[in-house]
Amino acid sequence: MLFVNVRESEIYGQLPVNTQLGILVVDDHQLILTGTLDVLKREYPEAKIMKAQTGIETLSQLKSHQPFALIMMDLSIPYQPGETAEIDTGIKLLQTLLKEYPEQNFMVQTSYVKALIRIKHEIDNHQGGFAIADKGLPEAEMLMRVNLALQGATHTKEIKTAIELKPEWLEVLRLAFEESLIDKAISEKMHKSERAVRTYWTKIQDVLGVYPEDCKQSGKNMRILTEIRAREAGLID
Repeated sequence: MLFVNVRESEIYGQLPVNTQLGILVVDDHQLILTGTLDVLKREYPEAKIMKAQTGIETLSQLKSHQPFALIMMDLSIPYQPGETAEIDTGIKLLQTLLKEYPEQNFMVQTSYVKALIRIKHEIDNHQGGFAIADKGLPEAEMLMRVNLALQGATHTKEIKTAIELKPEWLEVLRLAFEESLIDKAISEKMHKSERAVRTYWTKIQDVLGVYPEDCKQSGKNMRILTEIRAREAGLID
């Protein structure tokens, strides 16, 4: 099943003009989902707009209806019905979709924009359109970014100046502050030496701007201040 809108015939000139634009909207918050669907239906009245509220439903929709002209998704979603919505679920789902659908157009509309820094490398290397919008953006601005993503363009300025850490550094943060592991356990989990983990900490703290003088001024130790800065940067939940 191929979805492309007549209104986008100039954008997708190589495709038949009698096909229909398909948009998949992923959001578990019913009120926001309904509002987004209404806005898109007004802007693209001839489009076939579908919805998903969990990670597993998103994958099912893609299996049944792919390709979509655009996947528009929140980050804080549950993987399956009955589970708690978590940012990490949306990040991991998006990471999977970027890998499996390298030319798919995406629009991430979320209140947790900073969290996208965790997969900045994948976003920068993505071949399809990719736009980011905070849920607080005015409707006109949101639609402008939707249109850019539909055209295969990129709009990611919100994370361009954000902090970027290497995957192994992010894993150290996750294990330390989300699983509450000490360095010895982190080294075992990552199959690294404790010395390597200590080196990762110095790199992380340098990028986050956590130095002994900052700790002295704030009255907090290095580890606590690192956690605070990491959360502020969206590197951990």
